[in-house]
Parts: sequence; C-alpha cells; structure tokens
Amino acid sequence: MGISKERLQHLSWRAGFGQIESSEEPNLRKLIRSLIHQNCSKIDTIVTAQSREILQNDYTYRQIKADAALKKDIAKTNREGIKNLNILWLQEMFKTDKPLREKMSLFWHGHFACRVQNISHQEKLLQIIRENALGNFGDLLSAVSKSASMLQFLNNQQNKKQHANENFGREVMELFTMGRGNYTEKDVKEGSRAFTGWAFDKNGDFIFRQKVHDDGKKTFLGKTGNFDGDDILKMLLEHKATAHHITEKIYKFVVNDTPDENIIAPLAEKFYQSNYHIGNLLENIFCSDWFYDKKNIGARIKSPIELIVGMERTIPATFANDNALLLFQRTLGQVLFYPPNVAGWPGGKDWIDSSTLLFRMRLPQIMYASEEFNIRPKAMPEEMDNSYTSGNIHDDLQKTYMVRNYKNKVRSTPDWDPFLKRFANESVDQLPKVVADTLLVNLPQTVNNSLLEKYAVAYNHPTEIKKMAVNLMCTPEYQLC
Repeated sequence: MGISKERLQHLSWRAGFGQIESSEEPNLRKLIRSLIHQNCSKIDTIVTAQSREILQNDYTYRQIKADAALKKDIAKTNREGIKNLNILWLQEMFKTDKPLREKMSLFWHGHFACRVQNISHQEKLLQIIRENALGNFGDLLSAVSKSASMLQFLNNQQNKKQHANENFGREVMELFTMGRGNYTEKDVKEGSRAFTGWAFDKNGDFIFRQKVHDDGKKTFLGKTGNFDGDDILKMLLEHKATAHHITEKIYKFVVNDTPDENIIAPLAEKFYQSNYHIGNLLENIFCSDWFYDKKNIGARIKSPIELIVGMERTIPATFANDNALLLFQRTLGQVLFYPPNVAGWPGGKDWIDSSTLLFRMRLPQIMYASEEFNIRPKAMPEEMDNSYTSGNIHDDLQKTYMVRNYKNKVRSTPDWDPFLKRFANESVDQLPKVVADTLLVNLPQTVNNSLLEKYAVAYNHPTEIKKMAVNLMCTPEYQLC
C-alpha cells in the first residue's frame, strides 16, 4: 500500500502531533511498524529538582507531622515540582523524535487519570506510562495499579480487612478495564477485599501489608477463591469486555469520537488474541483502509495539549517564562497532572466553549505575533500552584495583579527558519495552497477556497508567509485533526 501525502498527514496527527516527516518507505505497514518499534526503545526518566530535594532530605512521616512549617514547605516543593514536571514533559513532546510514544502516553495519562500532590509519586507514574505506552496493556495496568500515585488517589492505603475501601476496586473495573454494565456491586465489594493490603512505603515503592489483607474466600465475576489483587487484575484481563472497552477508547482517541461497533468489535478480538499488545492494535488501526476514509480525516477536535504541541512542533517558540505554557493549558481547560476527576478529560466537543474557542483562535497571534493576552483563565483545583490557578501573574514575573498584563508573561521568540525553508522553492501562485496543505487537514473538503484565494497575492516574502501561516492557524479548521 503506497503512502500518499494526504494519508501521511492524517497519520502524522493521529500517531503524533502533526510532524511525522515524509518517508522514502513506500509501504505503509513497514512505515508504521518502524514507528512503533522506534517508539518502544528505552527512554530516560523525566526528573525534577524538587523530587531530588525531597528524596535527599528523606524526612520521616513523624518529622513532617510534628513540624507544621516543614509540612508547609514540603507541600510547596511538591506543587512547584509538579508544575515543573508539567513543563518538562510538554517540552519532551515538543522535541521528541518518538511522537507516537508521547501521544499514547498522553492517552494513558487521561485513561489512568490521577491527581496527587506528591512530585515523586507523579514522576514514577509518568515513567510507568511512558515505558509501557506501546507495550502490553496487562503490564501497564499492573504497574499503574501498584503505583503510589494511584493507590493514594483512590484511597487503597486505607483498604483493610473488615474495613474495605471500595474506591480503587470500583474504578479499576469501571474506568480502567471492563467499563460499566459488565460487573455487579458484589463484584466491587469482593474485588475490593482482594486489594486489601496493597500500599506503598515512604519512598513510593509498592508494598504488600499481609496483616491487613483479607485472605478469606471471595466470589468475583462468577469465580470463588482466596483471591488477591493480582488475581483480580488477571480475571479482568481474561474478560473480553476489557479488550472491547480499551479498544473503543483508543479508537475514539486516534480515529473518530463516534464509535463504529462494526470496526471496534473485530479490532477488540484481535487485541484480546494478541494478549493486549497495544502496538499491534495501533498497527491494525493505522494500516486499515477505513482509517483513511474521508469521514475520519479532520474529524477530531484537537485537545489543548495536541494543539499546543502541534503548534510548537510546526513553529517552535521560546518563551520569556515557561509558565506561559501552564497559562495556555489552564485557559484551554487541560492542565497535565490535574485531570478534573478520576474519569479524566471528557474530550471531543467538550473541549470547546465560547471562551476556549476564542482563545484557541487567538493563540497563534499570542505566540507568534505578540498579541496581548486578556482572557481570564478557567478556575482550577485549589491545591494547584498560584502560577496557574489565580487570576494573578506569578510574583517571579512582575508585581501586578491585573489579568490584562498577562501580555508580559507570554512574550515569546518564534523560530521561523525551519518552517520557511519548506516553501523556498514554491511558486507564488501555488504558495497559499501549499502552506494551507501543510497546516490544515482534509483539504479541500472543509476549507472554503475563498480562504486561500485571499492569500493568492505576492506571498513569497518571508514576512508575508508568516502572516499567512498565523492567519491560517487562527481558523476554525486548524482546530481539527
């Protein structure tokens, strides 16, 4: 199967952030297998200075509990660390040569949504997700389930025999594996008993506390035995509803927000038979003719992170203060490490409301043309750092508290050279269409020709090409991928 420019552009947005370069490989399956293989190689851990500081100090629970000032300082360090982890991961997405891994890590970050104020826990969970993003779902599920972040967020540290806490036991079935309608309340209660004793130590490493584990018989999904947490996860994976639920969520993430059961059912069966190999599922999707149907091209609204990363990978910008990246996320409604709840971000049309659409269409002007920022960011959880929760500008930027002065925070320096080089040999009359083809998907199906005709003048000067690019990125069409 050959690879047309249109197919490659569509693939580049669904398997990355819009910047998979043209390949000399004439075979689509070989190209996709190459993408999956190179994205499965060993990765470095993203580490913040704040997590190093906390681990080096090695405070005990007793020390922290007895010293209110120390507890406050550690909380501040954790908030600062999570803020920096946000920026570091976003910058990794900007520069990575393995966009499929980071794209799927973003998916799993929403699937295994977790919000805890501990930078070390969050770093470890992110590493688990990035390392397993294209591997075996069972391995990923087990590692996430035993992570300090998830055990803390879903209260399993308090899950003890005779006093079972059902939070983790419920969400692992409802959200992480089978989905609603495939289990009973008794399954929740019995499964939660099996997870008693799953906990973590002060370093965030998994421990099994035998003394508080309920070792009695449990009946779960029709089977009876002296089950522990690993047994429950294994039984959930044996249930084909899990393969279907995960396949449907991935389909909605990389294909279309509207599920197609005629496609999802056979995909889920192959996923199940492959022992839940994520890379194989993606290969089956990306190599299918239906993936490139017109109805699937330009059918998804870019998430805020996809939008920001896609812009940065197209025209990189250096910010006077990286907190601008946090401000963008907050205003658009998706802040990494701060999902709205355990179900994650709803996505789809929920990304768009009157304020976010306005900001989305102004963001290119703000990033690349120094337009003033005067949109009030959305309210966010109270535990978040003031640099992106209040309506104020952070103290390390300037001593003023008016949202209109965010202009100074968003000051940036774009690097236009790589983008302009793409069009060095294009004729003037073809230039608007070529630039539009580069920035927008689904042409000419959704883009009115008049949009391009108004640029069909002498746009061969770099300044004019920049204006054209920014104006095209400010269109509703650019919000789609």
